[in-house]
Amino acid sequence: MNLPDFNFAQAVGMLSFALGILCFYQHDDRRLKIVMVIMNLNHTLHFALLGSVTAALSALLSVARTGLSLKTSSKPVAYIFIFITFSWGIYLSDFWYDMFPIVGSCIGTYAIFCLTGIRMRIGFLLGALCWLTNNILVGSIGGTLLEFTLLVVNLFTIRRIHKASKTSIPYES
Repeated sequence: MNLPDFNFAQAVGMLSFALGILCFYQHDDRRLKIVMVIMNLNHTLHFALLGSVTAALSALLSVARTGLSLKTSSKPVAYIFIFITFSWGIYLSDFWYDMFPIVGSCIGTYAIFCLTGIRMRIGFLLGALCWLTNNILVGSIGGTLLEFTLLVVNLFTIRRIHKASKTSIPYES
């Protein structure tokens, strides 16, 4: 296996890795979304530097959708973002595997607008599998580490939320 060179683009990806861990460690949905906006801004730069247009576009649309999701949880708004993301993804993709970040973003869009708590995080798990595949394919070191770690951190957070709900004690993050 040929590993990608570590350069500025990879350093930006490593920052996304750190922001992603901070993001998905959040128990509070609002704080998760705020950190996610910052992470996706950084992700946009990372994927642009790697030359992955569809991933950069997906991350940029994620900035807008996550920011808007702080104000509304409207299904019609979610469907508009899903339509825009999917349409642009089809238009910009060169290969079938360019659709992995698009599908991951669409799942994340539905999760962030239409779901809360554990269900939202399960949606993020499914989206993370798509992003993990993309990051491996485009050679993103930080992105690959991020998605692997987010799968674990997200599962851990789901477990903590579930455990707290069974004991009827509000979880303090």
